[in-house]
Amino acid sequence: QFARLRLLRSRRVGISTYRRLLDEHGSAQEALKALPEVARAAGISDYRICPEGVVQAELNAARRAGARLLVEGEAPYPRLLSDLPDAPPFLWLIGDPALLGRPMISLVGARNASSLGLRMARNLAAELGEAGLVVVSGLARGIDAAAHEAALPRGTIAVQAGGVDIIYPNENTALAGQIAAQGLRLSEQPMGLQPMARHFPRRNRIISGLSRATVVVEAAARSGSLITARDALDQGRDVLAVPGHPMDARAAGCNMLIRDGAVLVRSAADVLEVLPE
Repeated sequence: QFARLRLLRSRRVGISTYRRLLDEHGSAQEALKALPEVARAAGISDYRICPEGVVQAELNAARRAGARLLVEGEAPYPRLLSDLPDAPPFLWLIGDPALLGRPMISLVGARNASSLGLRMARNLAAELGEAGLVVVSGLARGIDAAAHEAALPRGTIAVQAGGVDIIYPNENTALAGQIAAQGLRLSEQPMGLQPMARHFPRRNRIISGLSRATVVVEAAARSGSLITARDALDQGRDVLAVPGHPMDARAAGCNMLIRDGAVLVRSAADVLEVLPE
């Protein structure tokens, strides 16, 4: 695990390069030995692999935070997530990993949600939880937070854009603590990483990838929730959306999804009808 984590944390080694190097060299140790020469062949001089101390610091930070490292291919790494061509090789977990073995549904939406949108998110999350589904969302303010809160008694998973030990936004610190105690927080990012704008689209593919389907409650015409919906479609998963008034900008994205073929959601029954038995 140490060598694999060091390989993935090395400069210019993304998921596809990581997998290719493992395939070509048979082990992470051998891939690390070959990496400087691979970099030279690509025109990169003075290449240095990730120092051992950086990886050890990450492992120490995980120990202090009570985080567990889950490697792709090991239980309970979710099968649906492993089906993705860009599935994370590692996930850091804080909370109950058993939730990853249960059927999941993603529920996302606007940060500046309306009171009706928040009520809809809470109702859907509670009813879907009662039906045995784990509700997955992104720990953002608005719809995400409402969904997590309502789903806590039955099971919820928060996928974080930064390190699993870094809570963003700060206003959700108490909620994140509750999820760690009753649900599960996870991230593919290194421990201690502060989330930046470019990390959120990458995070969204995990939200949709964990689940059989993604439900969008409120979303503007250009929003992160629509990125999650597109990820779900690219992954061959169902997309569902709650309709809204045509003059409400917060509903524009959902109405567009429904126009383009997403299943219209009035209640949890509409969601359950779409899911396989």
